Amino acid sequence: MKAVVFADTGRVEVIQVPDPSLIAPTDALVRVHRAAICGTDLHTITHPNGMSRGAVLGHEFAGTILEIGTAVRTFSPGDRVSGADFTACGHCWWCRSGNQWECAERQFFGTGAAFGPALDGAQAEIVRVPHADVVLHSIADDIPYESALFFGDILATGYAAVQRCDVSPGDTVAVVGGGPVGQMASLAAQACSAGPVVLVEPVEDRRAIAHEHGALVAAPDDARRLIDAVTDGRGADAVIEAVGGPRGLDTAFGLVRRRGTVVSVGVHQQPTWPLPVAKSFADELTLRFAIGNAIRDRDRLSGLVAAGAIDPTIIIDRRVSLDDAPAAYDAMTQRRTLKAVIEVP
Repeated sequence: MKAVVFADTGRVEVIQVPDPSLIAPTDALVRVHRAAICGTDLHTITHPNGMSRGAVLGHEFAGTILEIGTAVRTFSPGDRVSGADFTACGHCWWCRSGNQWECAERQFFGTGAAFGPALDGAQAEIVRVPHADVVLHSIADDIPYESALFFGDILATGYAAVQRCDVSPGDTVAVVGGGPVGQMASLAAQACSAGPVVLVEPVEDRRAIAHEHGALVAAPDDARRLIDAVTDGRGADAVIEAVGGPRGLDTAFGLVRRRGTVVSVGVHQQPTWPLPVAKSFADELTLRFAIGNAIRDRDRLSGLVAAGAIDPTIIIDRRVSLDDAPAAYDAMTQRRTLKAVIEVP
């Protein structure tokens, strides 16, 4: 089969690789109809710790069941499914408590050994899915593959950030970063009863997308002024940091009100960051971190999408075949594309 694989630092290629096969009785094989290129994929190929050349990339996917192992009970061949971006056993204490990301059997599709034992990804014609009854999610016939595609990562991540904010009806929520996750956080905050949602982003085109879909928008230098205008100078009740790194966190702390909450879902690589401890203490601030968990939240996400409360496809601005995936990687790296989707026949 054809697959997008890691070729070298910063570079991918499309090659023929062996078709996957069932290994464990709890496995399923999924014929991929849609896959997506994610910021995590870009980070994986530029910082390839634990990656081997020829490893299949990708962790956002939707398709149909091709084959199931003898222990799979939930699905049958031909079923339409979306996948979580990581695996979990579904039985341990962490899984039973809704914290599947902490499962000892976690594997993250297409990212090498960065988050557990390596597992081939889904930017391919077929993907093997361990713990299929846990990892896969049945999608209704009226939900397009392109919508279900985002249940597995970026929509789950944006939604998890909003839930960690403990948003009350009417709260002002600021989102720092207008990339795919920031856009999903903006939509999720609006769908989950927030009042004004202010998306902070330096790129005008990304601000325009958020504004078109319900958010107030501001460039970073103008953000505090806008937030003060809608909160009588208090600051945002909650700030979602969707950039990663010190700059995103510093910006978030400059926008939150006293006794407010900052939730970071941006990927952080630096080992430390100088937390403004005196301000955090005096203002009684809360700092939280969140990682998307489709296994836990996808029923709610599919309900929001089915009801029309969230349309995750608004961020798609490039559709390519598997053969054209390397060009889409380049476009996303250069920020000429917000979100690229791979269409697999």
